[in-house]
Amino acid sequence: MRLSISGTYSAGKTFTTMALSYHTGIPRSPAKTIREIMPDAVPGKALTEVTPAEYIQLAVRRHVSRAVNEALLGDDFIADGSSLQEWTYAAARVGFGMDPGTYDGTPPARTPEMAFFEEVTAQLGHAFRQHVKESFDGFVHLRNEFPLSKDGHRPMNEEFRASCDEMLLRALDEMEIPYLQVGGTVPERLQAIVERFGLPVVRGIDEAIELASADYTKVDWRLEHVRAQSAASAAATAAVV
Repeated sequence: MRLSISGTYSAGKTFTTMALSYHTGIPRSPAKTIREIMPDAVPGKALTEVTPAEYIQLAVRRHVSRAVNEALLGDDFIADGSSLQEWTYAAARVGFGMDPGTYDGTPPARTPEMAFFEEVTAQLGHAFRQHVKESFDGFVHLRNEFPLSKDGHRPMNEEFRASCDEMLLRALDEMEIPYLQVGGTVPERLQAIVERFGLPVVRGIDEAIELASADYTKVDWRLEHVRAQSAASAAATAAVV
């Protein structure tokens, strides 16, 4: 079973994926976060500062990372999201601007740069959707039940998040990929997913959540500029030694 845990910002994809992997014994296919990719891709910039061209680079990098991990795991894995995320987050920015957190209801200016960004994003969407159609047997779509995490990275705009959510669900319908919309507590989510897709169970839900919690605390959620400063500091120290 090749299953994606889908959803938008702050829906709980990463933790649900971790816990479900421990619960079922099916390996997890992680995805590098944009904040992990940015120090190499666009050094010195925050996500709110990237240009349309730079955002396309970030989307392609993340898609490639996903595709490689999925291919290495073969026919059984649980993915933290999918390349549909990269497409929807880019496509929604056409209507909300490159920094959706500043959106005030006024559509961004239709500049030649944004027009080209829209065209490229549409073509990437075509390719990414084909990849997803060929790569997954089913999807779990997590409802937006939690407030957006004010971590300085996610765009603080509920309208933008809702728009991305609608685009994801519409794409799944159009591609005719079986999916389950699920919400509630983590135990309720895990139980519903296992029952819907007939997944194996190798350990109890409580133990799976405990193991996932330990893994989640190890995730590096630092912002892009903090990562870059840390890397520069480490390089300087190594040079002195």
